[in-house]
Amino acid sequence: MSITPQHIIFDMDDTLIHCNKYFDLILGDFFEWMTDWFAPFGLTTEEVRSKQIEIDIAGTKQLGFASTNFPQSLIATYRHYGQIHGRATSPAEEEQLFALGMSVYDQEVEPYPGMVETLERLQGDGHRLYLYTGGEARIQQRKIEQMKLADYFEDRIYIRRHKNIEALEEIIRAGSFDRSHTWMIGNSLRTDVVPALTAGINSIYLKQQREWEYNLVELKEEPHNVLYTVSALTEVPEVINHHLM
Repeated sequence: MSITPQHIIFDMDDTLIHCNKYFDLILGDFFEWMTDWFAPFGLTTEEVRSKQIEIDIAGTKQLGFASTNFPQSLIATYRHYGQIHGRATSPAEEEQLFALGMSVYDQEVEPYPGMVETLERLQGDGHRLYLYTGGEARIQQRKIEQMKLADYFEDRIYIRRHKNIEALEEIIRAGSFDRSHTWMIGNSLRTDVVPALTAGINSIYLKQQREWEYNLVELKEEPHNVLYTVSALTEVPEVINHHLM
């Protein structure tokens, strides 16, 4: 049976490669530093976590996926509790926090299980693959090169500071995609699924066990186009091919 080739757009971070777990490692160090520095005031990890998430999400909404947003959220959280408890802050400690936050981008890149098999299967089935990732070009390009993703996506790679409906629409229109044969695959309801459904293309939501709060939004209405939910990347080819039968 002949299968109509599809345009398949993949998110990268926490869809094809690990990302959030490295932020969690850095945050673990940050929480230890903060509860140590503010020990006389009884500051808890839960308090620090809550404020950092609040500041991080607000910064991301405003600035997009700027690399400095994460380290700046650590510093802003530190300043917040310094002001509340009357503890003097210091440039040296702020420099430590900035370096800690930026170190997340130096972590070794690790693919999700089945990344290569999934991309090779889809490519072998005749589908055309695209990569659409949020962040700064220098940082995202390093990951792309380390994972040799150009072997699958060639020049069909889009890096955007903001991942939203406007950015996705720009990509779809520039490529003259047939929306009924176009898919967005990603782990973020906010930046992958909702824009895809709004743009009238199909979507596969890769649901992670632990997700960054920024990515979690409510789907306000029943989608009129196709939406599947999977728990493993390797399920994607079967979902697409089964849908086409």
